[in-house]
Amino acid sequence: MSIIPSVNLQDFVSGDPDRKTQFTKEIGEAFENIGFVALSGHFLSDTLVDNLYNEVKDFFNLPQEVKDSYEIDGIGGQRGYTSFGKEHAKGRKEGDLKEFWHFGQYVVNDAKLEAEYPNNVMVKELANFNDVGKETYKMLEKTAKYVLRALALHLELEETYFDNYIRNGNSILRPIHYPPITSEPKNAVRAAAHGDINLITLLMGAHGKGLQVQNHKGEWVDAIAKPDQLMINVGDMLSRLSNRKLKSTIHQVVNPPKELWGTSRYSIPFFMHPISEMPLNCLENCIDESHPKAFEDITAGAFLHERLIELGLIKS
Repeated sequence: MSIIPSVNLQDFVSGDPDRKTQFTKEIGEAFENIGFVALSGHFLSDTLVDNLYNEVKDFFNLPQEVKDSYEIDGIGGQRGYTSFGKEHAKGRKEGDLKEFWHFGQYVVNDAKLEAEYPNNVMVKELANFNDVGKETYKMLEKTAKYVLRALALHLELEETYFDNYIRNGNSILRPIHYPPITSEPKNAVRAAAHGDINLITLLMGAHGKGLQVQNHKGEWVDAIAKPDQLMINVGDMLSRLSNRKLKSTIHQVVNPPKELWGTSRYSIPFFMHPISEMPLNCLENCIDESHPKAFEDITAGAFLHERLIELGLIKS
């Protein structure tokens, strides 16, 4: 079984100070050591999860020419459809064996950010796709807010430190389809080894083998969640902010055994991003003689732009 620690978010929101403190300790230690936790007690209902998977499967089953009509030039794949093999991991040329969709932020009361973010792309062929995606986005964003409150306390910050940075943040909900593998892949996997760009990632669909995490010894270990759990990991932005105190762990999605090549895999990560103005400067209380400042000062927006170039999604 997976060696990823399990935590329950209801401990943090219970109103019981001891349970809240214990949750904060457990998730903080997990993110310092392996960079991943399996989280139950989140705000997604079973019905919403089932509805989203049904809508996502219906979308990816649409004719290719219909899906291609939702691939929007000039926005770096930040909204709508991205076709098979287009994205690659940092430092690799081979495209990952996947296609995906992006739901983005639903901005409330901020004309500046509405102008900054691309509009969400509306799918005409599926009556419920857009609404189910929006509801899932909001519930994952709510879950992420409380996880970040616990991490703020672990980092000895004020509990709501992240709240204003993630309100109307540039977060992305990405339903991914890894299609059946029809021939021997040439040096390509479903998702090559990578670290995530953002603050934290909340992953739906890590319920079978495929997702692997690299431990401190460089070994790949399976990361498997129970059906009611989300897999949550630290992204590069949070690792940078905490001067590597919290680990952004390298992970990958490997190809299945040959006998399972004919099967699709679906997973749905939510990438929690802050607003672009958030400074990612290393926190002073995470710097000391043993842990000198490891990164130059940068904003979240500038860091995201750099990484999208490295991933081949936008031109420099």
